[in-house]
Amino acid sequence: MQLQPADTLFIARLTQAFPENIIRQAEPRYLEEPRGSWQGIAGCVALPTSTEKVATILRIANEACVPVVPYGGGTGLVGGQVYPEGPAPVVLSLERMNKVLDANPAENVLVTQAGATLDSLHKAADNIDRLFPLAIASSGTAQIGGNLATNAGGSNVLRYGNTRDLCLGLEVVLPDGRIWNGLSRLRKDNTGYDLRDIFVGSEGTLGVITAASLKLFPRPSHYATALLVVPSPLAALDLLALVRSKVGETVSAFELIHGNGYTFLRETMPDFKLPFDRPPQWSVLLDLGLSEGMNPDDTLEAIFTDAYDAGVVTDGLLAASLTQRDEFWALRETIPLANRAVGAIASHDVSLPISRIPSFIEQADKALAALADMRINCFGHLGDGNLHYNVFPPVGKTKQDYQPIREKVSEVVHDLVHQLDGSFSAEHGVGRLKTHDLMRYGDPVKLTLMKGVKQQFDPNGIMNPGAIFQNEAEFLI
Repeated sequence: MQLQPADTLFIARLTQAFPENIIRQAEPRYLEEPRGSWQGIAGCVALPTSTEKVATILRIANEACVPVVPYGGGTGLVGGQVYPEGPAPVVLSLERMNKVLDANPAENVLVTQAGATLDSLHKAADNIDRLFPLAIASSGTAQIGGNLATNAGGSNVLRYGNTRDLCLGLEVVLPDGRIWNGLSRLRKDNTGYDLRDIFVGSEGTLGVITAASLKLFPRPSHYATALLVVPSPLAALDLLALVRSKVGETVSAFELIHGNGYTFLRETMPDFKLPFDRPPQWSVLLDLGLSEGMNPDDTLEAIFTDAYDAGVVTDGLLAASLTQRDEFWALRETIPLANRAVGAIASHDVSLPISRIPSFIEQADKALAALADMRINCFGHLGDGNLHYNVFPPVGKTKQDYQPIREKVSEVVHDLVHQLDGSFSAEHGVGRLKTHDLMRYGDPVKLTLMKGVKQQFDPNGIMNPGAIFQNEAEFLI
């Protein structure tokens, strides 16, 4: 069926259903995304306060074939939260559904509404001496519903997994208004298909996540953090193997940092305190979460000594306090801001088998050097195989100068990733940015199955049209 706009008559119908004024004109913040690649449109914004009200909104929209765009914290980087063209949609924000419903230390479970920010979940876990380990830079704004819908990653995936791995159960409103109560707290439940995993990562195209049961973990007794200089990405992988052989699964994060990360910070934020007088070409931010009885200083010193003797580390700084640990992490989390200030020609969120990462970096650097004079800032979550391989103009030029070859740059990078059995989208999702890549690199059988899932859950195609699927009509019978 053809989608219809959220016009005056439709908005009047919604307003009549909700006299408590939850239907409003969309403010500009609901129509923007961080990179400024798209400007959204909307007939109205809906701000429900309960799952039942979400169900009513979706039922009315589905009956009228009006598109609905679920909106979380708006921090996504692939355009999944904005609708740039087509019939004006309803933007559905869950920001008022932000309560933590239960935090149970005995079960290590936290139950929350989907509009709760990641920071609020961290505080709720802290209050019962537990850890909710999902860690991303936008934690003050990002909402857990959006994190689940995009299967967000972050810096702790190496130890704790993606958001999918942290989820026990979901409550979801389907496009026709039915409510699936899958808010299980169980660790084992083999009663048929796992619908939870269908909705996690679906980017709002199948329904609206309204609540979730999440895993909590014991808090580490100590943290041990170091910024270590390595000769190469291959040496960084050798370092990871060495660290794991000594301290096992206490490795919470293992972040690769390229020298251009330091350079861009110096160029764009001259007051930012850099840890090295002469920035290294490659370094690693190592973070360990240690149990009782493990001394952080002794552990780091032993790792550094063995790594130095093995030739996989040439220098380094060991955090002597929590303040210094925070400074090391501030460096890592500020690099994306410096990248944005420089202005990327093309950004890539890719994952590869970790043994193939050194080869990928070498081949991609050579291929792009043959294409044009550009700077590469390759950084990210090396321990789980996720790299942010971003391409920038040299000093004196801007990204606009490279607009004619921008698509070619991404094609070179993604073709190589595909050849090496990697993924063109590691943790940011497909959104609207990578729909072409999904069609180019996606397995045909997988795409056919996705078509069937979309048809089953959303036959009218009202849920976030244009996200994931390049041409919505191709995925609807």
